[in-house]
Amino acid sequence: MNQRLPSRRIVFHGLSALGVAAVLAGCGGAEVRDPAADESPPDGPSPKPSDSPQDKLQKQDQEQPEALVATAEIPVGGGMVLTGERIVITQPSSGEFKAFSAVCTHQGQTVGEVAGNTITCTYHGSQYDATSGDVVTGPATAGLDPVQIRVQGDAILRA
Repeated sequence: MNQRLPSRRIVFHGLSALGVAAVLAGCGGAEVRDPAADESPPDGPSPKPSDSPQDKLQKQDQEQPEALVATAEIPVGGGMVLTGERIVITQPSSGEFKAFSAVCTHQGQTVGEVAGNTITCTYHGSQYDATSGDVVTGPATAGLDPVQIRVQGDAILRA
């Protein structure tokens, strides 16, 4: 079989055209509605307006908040740095969970580890108390800001 494949240029042009078409389709004209279809029957109950997709997402977030981490993942006397959320969660004693900003107050780097009830910034050596967030060892001069969390079942969530 001696079939010639399209060049990269043709493929990219086709994909670009497809992307433009998708954007234009999403920005299409106004929706035409039949006013008679919006009227409720004279003797029936009026229809309940449906929630917008954004309203549905907000309700879903309120009903089922996303867990930051499972409680079992946080060791007693240690903790975990959640780099994406820029939060450090600690468990100074069994069942006691604390959370702080993971941003070192010295130069704004993300702290790197938690061990022995101490949060350490591995960039310049600043250390913070895992119970209070206070500075234990500099060069940082200010403690870590607390972050409000709550434990729900086996999950730790933002409060």
